[in-house]
Amino acid sequence: MASVLSILAFVFLLFFIFYRRLSLHTGAVVLVLAWLLLGLSSPIFLHPLSLLTLFAGLALLLYTPLRIRVLSAPAMAGLKKMMPPMSDTEREALDAGTTWWEKELFSGRPDWSVFEEIDLSELTAEEQAFIDGETNELCALLSEWQIHHESKDLSPEVWQFIKDKGFLGLIIPPAYGGLGFSAYAQSRVVSKIASRSTVAAVTVMVPNSLGPGELLLKYGSDEQKNYWLPRLAKGDELPCFGLTSPEAGSDAGAIPDTGVVCEQDYDGKRVLGVKLNFSKRWITLAPVATVVGLAFRLSDPDGLIGNEVERGISCALVPATLPGVEIGRRHNPGSAFMNGPITGEDVFIPMDMLIGGQDYIGQGWRMLVECLGAGRGVSLPALSTAGGEMSYLLVGAFARIRRQFGIPVGKFEGVQEASAEIAASAYMLEAYRALVTRALEDGAPSVLTAMAKYHATESLRGVVNHSMDILGGRGVQMGPRNFMALVYQTVPIAITVEGANILTRSMIIFGQGAMRCHPYLADELAALSDESADALPRFDGLLMAHLGHTAEVFSRGILLGLSGGLLAKPKCGNSELSARWYRHINRYSAVFAASADIALLTLGGDLKRRELLSARLGDVHSQLVIACAILKFHDAQTPDEANALHAEYALKHCFMSMNTALAAYYRNLPIKALGVTLKAAFFPWGMPQWTPSDDEVRALGELIMQPSSVRNLLADKVYLSPDPEDAQGRILYTYQLLAAVEKDYEHFLSLDKQGELAGDSVAEKLASAVAGGQLNQAQADAIAAYDDCRYDSLLTDAFDASLDKVDVRPLRPEA
Repeated sequence: MASVLSILAFVFLLFFIFYRRLSLHTGAVVLVLAWLLLGLSSPIFLHPLSLLTLFAGLALLLYTPLRIRVLSAPAMAGLKKMMPPMSDTEREALDAGTTWWEKELFSGRPDWSVFEEIDLSELTAEEQAFIDGETNELCALLSEWQIHHESKDLSPEVWQFIKDKGFLGLIIPPAYGGLGFSAYAQSRVVSKIASRSTVAAVTVMVPNSLGPGELLLKYGSDEQKNYWLPRLAKGDELPCFGLTSPEAGSDAGAIPDTGVVCEQDYDGKRVLGVKLNFSKRWITLAPVATVVGLAFRLSDPDGLIGNEVERGISCALVPATLPGVEIGRRHNPGSAFMNGPITGEDVFIPMDMLIGGQDYIGQGWRMLVECLGAGRGVSLPALSTAGGEMSYLLVGAFARIRRQFGIPVGKFEGVQEASAEIAASAYMLEAYRALVTRALEDGAPSVLTAMAKYHATESLRGVVNHSMDILGGRGVQMGPRNFMALVYQTVPIAITVEGANILTRSMIIFGQGAMRCHPYLADELAALSDESADALPRFDGLLMAHLGHTAEVFSRGILLGLSGGLLAKPKCGNSELSARWYRHINRYSAVFAASADIALLTLGGDLKRRELLSARLGDVHSQLVIACAILKFHDAQTPDEANALHAEYALKHCFMSMNTALAAYYRNLPIKALGVTLKAAFFPWGMPQWTPSDDEVRALGELIMQPSSVRNLLADKVYLSPDPEDAQGRILYTYQLLAAVEKDYEHFLSLDKQGELAGDSVAEKLASAVAGGQLNQAQADAIAAYDDCRYDSLLTDAFDASLDKVDVRPLRPEA
């Protein structure tokens, strides 16, 4: 028995050494002393074979020449055979961008003092004034039904307003005539417009995300900036960017479009330039663009600029008026924003039209990946956030207005199950937006923005589907009254652009995340490809550090699992709720880091092809980031029950998603016993059950229908039409009337149900209530006004036989 206890004590000592990440030499001293002390109670530790094993192991670890020969050199040789070759395109994509808080979460031991110092972005007075002024004015000009089904475009008035007021120059510095807004302000502008019209929002966001403007700002020459940026800011030039080709979509590295270095006459002079042949599709703003940003493969067969023939992917600015450029046709993506193909045959451009000039030849893929951050981290999440917030406000209001079986439909628990998901998702999207745009102030975090694009657009898909379930026919029947169907129709667009979601989840988030966020992996791979004399010693140091890291996070995962996360007490947050959830994040960060390392160590290069496993690890990493965003946002708000309830529900959703991903990951590891062992080690008491209780579902389902601090918070971020004849305004106006009259209205319905009122119509019954003294005339008039609006808000549009013109509206039977 004493021997068993001694062995257990030794095992826990090892966990402690790894948990505290003691240095190799300090850990060795502690280990030897503990070994000798334990030998006093258990002779097994002093057995000659045990001592030989101990000191042989320590010699292997501490004596570098022996370690390199016995351990590191064979490991290096084996890994070189296991790792698949990496293309230049893959290497450029992995090297592009920066990292931020997501790297700390990948470490398994986040430095919470760093996170505590992060303050969420706020609007400047100028940015707030623009949102309250010009952005609201633009929203008031927009009718999504008219844009989609009548004009098939923004009106000339709206186009001119967008140009004149600087919406196309949100990111361009004032020195070039732009507004120079922050990423957060840009997101707020785009989402407010999107709350009114997706078409207008897309029109504004494209020039301010992946397009010539951003590429010029980061890589353009002074001459290019001085010429193009003022024209782009004023709307004198309309840009688009041509990346996707008919046979190169998500595999953008396989761009078939070509440019050949040559000399040709241009503007009466013989100049060095590039002859382009290209065919692009799905290019937003292409039909109306005056300048095309273009990605293509450049070659120099005649050696005019160097000795290399293939010069890699490059980017250029191509005026749409150049001979050979064909532009103007439109695709029909199910939304009326300008989108179409661009082709070019033997289009000649001088060298000064290459973005950045000849210095950036061959760097186009890195340039593009680094500039994807705005589209992935700002624009598309802004669209999703607006959709989530409008669903919260409108569907919550509708669920309170619409009655079935004598009660508001939002009171039914089945409906509350869906409406609670809408509420939590809308809260999460706003929180996520706040954190990601803050990250963009510090750089271009490529992994974080890929997470944002995927999870924001997928959340919108879920929100809109739940909304359509609650709205029923009111959401299905198209017409100028329908406030949801056009959003539903545009969701697939957000899912597919800026990297298709399937690819983003299964390959990019963890694949790029492991390379950029893991403490040692990228450096180890660089050492593997290094043929110099110091490559092996450098790899040896990295390998030992990596093994120590693996032992640390493995130990943390086990000990935090045994304690239910109680051992982790990060000094972060300002409430009991946040303190509790930060402990859980700490625990799951260690579990994730250990699980990722196990996958990297056992699968090696094969993990690249194990997309399902990679996707699940990416899900865990993403949800850790989202949970941090929710807590940071929660702590930044005025504490109250509504804020806490939304945050708690959203956090449980994060951890449910993590549990699902981890369980599937362990279950599907190629070595089945390893998966079983890992799950048992990290979750010895079983996986925590994070499913919201029925009480929480009911509470949040009720809260989405009521005035609250969260409703006010979300309403502040979108445009709410005051027009009772507007698709959105009709619901919100009726909701406001109900809030003022609900008590009297419920009393009236109760009297009618009890048979105390005479008459058949609402008017007759109200007159009976007044005559009987159950209501006064003012109450009756208010109820009548509300009931007329209530009925009108439930109607869907009817059309003539051609579905062209709206016909007379249905009338109430009693009218």
